[in-house]
Amino acid sequence: MSIRSQLLLAAASVAAMLALAPAHAQETVKIGLILPMTGGQASTGKQIDNAVKLYMQQNGDTVAGKKIEVILKDDAAVPDNTKRLAQELIVNDKVNFIAGFGVTPAALAAAPLATQAKVPEIVMAAGTSIITERSPYIVRTSFTLAQSSTIIGDWAAKNGIKKVATLTSDYAPGNDALNFFKQNFTAGGGEIVEEVKVPLQNPDFAPFLQRMKDAKPDAVFVFVPAGQGGGFMKQYAERGLDKAGIRVIGPGDVMDDDLLNGMGDAALGTVTAHMYSAAHPSAANKEFVAAYKKAFGQRPGFMAVGGYDGIRLIYEALKKTGGKTDGDALVAAMKGMKWESPRGPIMIDPETRDIVQNIYIRKVEKVDGELYNVEFATFEAVKDSGKTKK
Repeated sequence: MSIRSQLLLAAASVAAMLALAPAHAQETVKIGLILPMTGGQASTGKQIDNAVKLYMQQNGDTVAGKKIEVILKDDAAVPDNTKRLAQELIVNDKVNFIAGFGVTPAALAAAPLATQAKVPEIVMAAGTSIITERSPYIVRTSFTLAQSSTIIGDWAAKNGIKKVATLTSDYAPGNDALNFFKQNFTAGGGEIVEEVKVPLQNPDFAPFLQRMKDAKPDAVFVFVPAGQGGGFMKQYAERGLDKAGIRVIGPGDVMDDDLLNGMGDAALGTVTAHMYSAAHPSAANKEFVAAYKKAFGQRPGFMAVGGYDGIRLIYEALKKTGGKTDGDALVAAMKGMKWESPRGPIMIDPETRDIVQNIYIRKVEKVDGELYNVEFATFEAVKDSGKTKK
């Protein structure tokens, strides 16, 4: 064969490879997972990352003939980082989904990019009601603060708690938690005797807790994001609020399962409302907890469940679209989807793209020498009241 013929053949081979490249690229579905792997919300990021890995280990990394690739990025829960990373993932990495979002400001920062690129944004953690309203491409698998805060407000008013001091993180989820709790608690005859808001980043609870103690409430209603509950409970005990008979109530973030054992006996008796406990007595949850413990050496918390169900939602949507990654088709496939999660039955509300789920009232008890949130009441199929009341 002449040199000219060889060169022509080589050129034809390269052209063929380039022509095939997009087809090969389309065989991979890319998920940009943006999480706080460092900083104050690092426990949230690690739980979700672990849960995504666990689901993929159990279910494989191929769906509808497509290979699933997860690209993990650490935003440290800083929204400017989230926006930059989301843009890089969409433009440079050509991801088909963005997912994760440890805090509300992060989820909101990515929303316009999801809309512009028509890329589904799967919120696995952040809990402010407004999030799903910021883009038609946002679908949530975590929770909203309204779901749990209204229920604990009703419970407190009906169970002998007359006066409450509130301590909430000073950002959107904290405001949701406070407002929805206060609305239901005061409607039931309760009184708020003190309101305190603490900074989101690196809060020192001690001076605020002294104000709580001086107000002599029956209970303190607390919302701090996952990862900060341990620090709060340490200072709560150091300031003697437990000895003063002041109870802790709130949404379940403050009693996150992955940190609960380190809080000590001061946490015993704490009553919270939430969508998940590692002690949830279903067969599906027992399997999930056992697998998570085996893989990562610790029990899962509620953030892990949000991640586990989030990656499942992506898998199931791809099955329904036959592996097609058109954003509108994927979101349409997700609407109304339902299954049995480790937390119990869940559904994606077809109207709001938000999670519908059971909320459980739980009490911290010692079980086999370890602290657990033991469920004692169930409110079934709770929608986000932040939207249902509009």
